[in-house]
Amino acid sequence: MAARPAVHGRATGLAGRRRECDVLDRLVEAVRAGESRALVLAGEPGAGKTALLDYLAGRASGFRVARAAGVQSEMELAFAGLQQLCSPMLDRLERLPVPQRDALRTAFGVSAGPPPDRFLVGLAVVSLLAEAAAERPLICLVDDQQWLDRASAQVLGFVARRLGAESVGLVFAARVPGGELAGLPELVIAGLPEADARALLDSVTAGPLDERVRDRIVAETRGNPLALAEQGRMVRPAQLAGGFGLPGAAPVAAVDESIRRRVEALPAQTRRLLLVAAADPTGDPGLVWRAAGRLGIGPEAAMAAAEAGLAEFGTRVVFRHPLVRSAAYQSASGQDRLDAHRALAEVTDPLLDPDRRAWHRAQAAPGPDEDVAGELERSAGRAQARGGMVAAAAFLERAAVLTPEPARRAQRLLEAARAKSDAGDLDAALGLLIAVEAGPRDALQAAEVEHLRGQVAIHQQRGSDAARLLLSAARLLEPLDPALARETYLEALVAALWAADLDNPGAVLQAARAARAAPPGPQPPRVVDVLLDAFAVRFTEGDAAAAPALARALKLLVAVDVGDGEVGRWFWLAGAGFNAIVALELWDPESGHALAARQVQLAGDTGALPRLQFALDFQARTLLRVGELDAAASLIEEDRLIAEVTGNPSFTFAEMILAALRGNEAEAAELIEATAREATARGLGRLVDLAGYASAVLYNGLGRYDAALGAARQAFEHDQLGYGPFVVPELAEAASRTGDVALVAAALAWLSDYSRVRPTEWALGMEAGVRALLSDGEAADGLYRESISHLGRTRNRAELARAHLLYGEWLRRERRRGDAREQLRTAYHMLEEMGMEAFAERARRELAATGETARKRTVQTSTQLTARSSTT
Repeated sequence: MAARPAVHGRATGLAGRRRECDVLDRLVEAVRAGESRALVLAGEPGAGKTALLDYLAGRASGFRVARAAGVQSEMELAFAGLQQLCSPMLDRLERLPVPQRDALRTAFGVSAGPPPDRFLVGLAVVSLLAEAAAERPLICLVDDQQWLDRASAQVLGFVARRLGAESVGLVFAARVPGGELAGLPELVIAGLPEADARALLDSVTAGPLDERVRDRIVAETRGNPLALAEQGRMVRPAQLAGGFGLPGAAPVAAVDESIRRRVEALPAQTRRLLLVAAADPTGDPGLVWRAAGRLGIGPEAAMAAAEAGLAEFGTRVVFRHPLVRSAAYQSASGQDRLDAHRALAEVTDPLLDPDRRAWHRAQAAPGPDEDVAGELERSAGRAQARGGMVAAAAFLERAAVLTPEPARRAQRLLEAARAKSDAGDLDAALGLLIAVEAGPRDALQAAEVEHLRGQVAIHQQRGSDAARLLLSAARLLEPLDPALARETYLEALVAALWAADLDNPGAVLQAARAARAAPPGPQPPRVVDVLLDAFAVRFTEGDAAAAPALARALKLLVAVDVGDGEVGRWFWLAGAGFNAIVALELWDPESGHALAARQVQLAGDTGALPRLQFALDFQARTLLRVGELDAAASLIEEDRLIAEVTGNPSFTFAEMILAALRGNEAEAAELIEATAREATARGLGRLVDLAGYASAVLYNGLGRYDAALGAARQAFEHDQLGYGPFVVPELAEAASRTGDVALVAAALAWLSDYSRVRPTEWALGMEAGVRALLSDGEAADGLYRESISHLGRTRNRAELARAHLLYGEWLRRERRRGDAREQLRTAYHMLEEMGMEAFAERARRELAATGETARKRTVQTSTQLTARSSTT
């Protein structure tokens, strides 16, 4: 299996800035050592000056950081910028000499008086900064210095030259530094090196990016980070994924009017040359000149463009700015555009670059043309085969427009809609389905429209709507395509499971009964058929009856070859909801981990972004279970980027669980509340209970067991499929700490029922742990050890660490202080290393109660535990 291309994380703004960061690091160290430093960061808009100021603030650990920024609307307000910077330090005004204090009070409008002497104001600021730095080093950051009011700019320039050994750093950021800063050390923030610019552009796009298109964008933006980021975010994905879009796709209002006027003022032949170059996304000068030659455009046409500073025709065709490209294309007539694309198609090699040739032919077609439409359809197939779903969607949509025969056009529109959905452009997919319904369609196409509407509803997290649409589609498909009908019934079950009867009581059972009545699947049965039968039985007859079929389904899922296109699609259908659930229902974390990794691989290989979002959440939650919180966080960030790029909802429900495990109450509570609220509004009852589980984790970690019990009890009562392995232990722990023995016993009964059918290490470990909560003396001691032994043979490090914690807490209550320390040390080390801070704090407090102090790990030192007493 090929490696999955990375879906890049959010850009930090500091790619390729190692040199600049080193300069700032040295400045911080000098100030920390008692010296003062001044520095000016100079660069064009978007170069990353503010990001570097943020980096400097982040590096100034233990410093006081004061910030100000110039504002155009305040340039006429004397001392406005200076007051921004000094306001946090004004409580030290009384320590200044009286003339300086009075001058500063007057400058800031605190006291009435004549305009203050700026020399006195400057001295006052030097004194004020020195007073603040006497307590701890001080970093002052001034952004957009070019927009400071003149009085503030003069005073700060004065201050920067008169700082001595006061542990003060004063750093300015400016597009063009004013004369007030002349002579100060300056660091020019230029465009990024080409390799870093390419990496940054990659990081703000979620799909494949054509090499030549990438190189052209990097050249035209001259490595400006903001311009690169805006290209990745604002340009249609089709334009990035192979250039299969048009330069005019950006709104007309976005094209700078001054650039448009400059383009329109050029000679006619120069404008036509720019049009040809704008229509070609690769920047290949040979291709552009060959096309220009077919249009009778000579080399002299390039001179006017270069003289106007709009474009250069050298080893690469480079527009001065992306807006020049848009203006050149948008200002051309429709006929001129057709001619440009026709010429480019004629000179593009059909063997070396058939897809780009097909695209140019399509843009040159004045009306329906089956020959061109067929060529586009073949290009779409090649794009899909290499994971270029965005490009495939663009090809198919254009192919449908050019298809003359109505029935064939409907089929291509449907295929385009499916590709749009897979690419994450859900609104566009729905729009294409409307176009399908507007024309003639057969019964199968009508059923497929309903099917795709249901799939889009899943991606949009509309649980109840998705279940209804998919169930309807499955029934329509039964007499037309029984195999597809069974796949659709499985999807309907997934959707009903996520809705969890929140808006439509009985929907899960209704879908399961319909699935059991569906026509039999092919022989030998596919993975999807085994899964459908297993879960239909689970919902209609119960867990025990379904256990053998579930075990068979999991075995097939683990062994399946997802490289086969059809099998991969079935694997995805399962993975949309049941890959994780079947592994959890069987208490098999190893299989769950393997399935999660393959799900991400498959979704990434095919370029199906909504599917990738589902898969990322699946894998993030498996990583949380094994204690890899940082790795899970990176997947959550990856999902967030995809959501930003596509405009679709985020799917990483793992984020609230991550925050809960880390014990960040404010962040976790906000995420949990927002998730529950949004889930209720969208009809996703299963997600509401997941939020309840996250809340139980949070409050168990914080030791607020009443709150944890309330959250866990509701999720336990709903008994969501696959949630028991997580919810039940939280319920048992909270109930035992609040004295609710009956609830602990209920949790144990639930676990015992499962462990009898599925005696895995995980299930047996959790059962032993809960049984220990109800036991005393030697029996409890043996059960805690048994729990640790079982869990130690699984990947579930988070549960193992908590098992050590529970055992250590019990041992301390039994006054076995020496034994307790051993367990609590282990728990503390593991929990802190994993980043489960609230649980680690529980372990630290318990250690303190035994007479031992736990020291937090730092970069320089490992965790040390020092016993104050060796007695037990």
